[in-house]
Amino acid sequence: MRMVGAMSQLHRPALGMSRWRRFAYRFDWTLFVCVILISAVGLANLYSATARTAHSGKFDNQLIWTAAGLCFFFVFAALDYRSLYRLSWLGLIAALVAILVVRLLSDPIKGSHRWLDLGGVNVQPSELAKLAVIAALARLLHDRAREELRKSEALAGMVAIGAAVALIASQPDLGTSILLVLIIASVLALLAVRLWPVVGAGAIGLALTPVLWDRMQGYQRARVLAFLDPSADPTGSGWHTQQSIFAVGSGRLTGKGFLNATQNQLNFLPEHWTDFPFSVWAEEWGFIGSVGLLAMFAVLTVWVLHIAITAPDRFGTAIALGVGAMLFWHVAVNVAMVLGLAPVVGVTLPFISYGGSSTVTFFIGLGLVASVSLRRTPF
Repeated sequence: MRMVGAMSQLHRPALGMSRWRRFAYRFDWTLFVCVILISAVGLANLYSATARTAHSGKFDNQLIWTAAGLCFFFVFAALDYRSLYRLSWLGLIAALVAILVVRLLSDPIKGSHRWLDLGGVNVQPSELAKLAVIAALARLLHDRAREELRKSEALAGMVAIGAAVALIASQPDLGTSILLVLIIASVLALLAVRLWPVVGAGAIGLALTPVLWDRMQGYQRARVLAFLDPSADPTGSGWHTQQSIFAVGSGRLTGKGFLNATQNQLNFLPEHWTDFPFSVWAEEWGFIGSVGLLAMFAVLTVWVLHIAITAPDRFGTAIALGVGAMLFWHVAVNVAMVLGLAPVVGVTLPFISYGGSSTVTFFIGLGLVASVSLRRTPF
């Protein structure tokens, strides 16, 4: 008996090593390499955007958030994504409470109640709320497809998801609320059992556009009008867009080189570390570098969609599609905003824009996608 006990003790580490080897073998290294490459580009770009300015400390902060995000990536990759199934509605309720707390108790920054001060660190709950909405929507579609959900329960779930969008819009945070609508619409269009409710909801949204315009803040209306005619107020509401276009155009084919972006270094380009990092990149690396960065995002997005298609269940498919839609729309809206093809709405460029909440959110989301990929076969 003692020998058997001793042998079992000897075999425990071996079993542990075997499990880690299986994890390393089945881990989605393609996904991870794409994330690392884009993160490295983001850190280099942020260093260039802030090195010779009073905001140089932002680079050190972003290094810390990137390291924390990588830890979260591996934690959520190792976690079985199916364990989120039972917690999805609880997570959405927690997100709603956090947004309400921020809306009612936080001090406004630039006229918006978006950030919660936690010991000197500003956290933006609306960023993490995107993942809560994606998980709740994934459970809703999973249960609906298996006919385990009554219509009244499905309606209640959509109302709760809609409440999250409405609360974020009231902060006001027009960019995040629009992105959530685009993410929800994308997932529903691809996975909904019937498309007529999605079409109906879209028609209602269009009909409510005048109401949305009436409830917009003054600066938000000015940004929309500046998008329609940037030259109408070139030194006011149209300044951001015009300077961004100048920066992108001045990069030409090959760019001005690292740390040589004049629009950035001379502070003509506002908020170039958050809203307009793509302008900094385009000015320094030109058309070729811009296409290269967009190609990285394209490869990552397509790979996430591949994982969604090959997911072992509908819940995993919806999770991966939601994260893929979040990635795609963030890139599309930010780049369109930089090029003057969309209003300036404060949407970040994943892993490139400065910001802890956004960076960690994308690391967690792609960690969940890695979890789905890892469990396409029995683990």
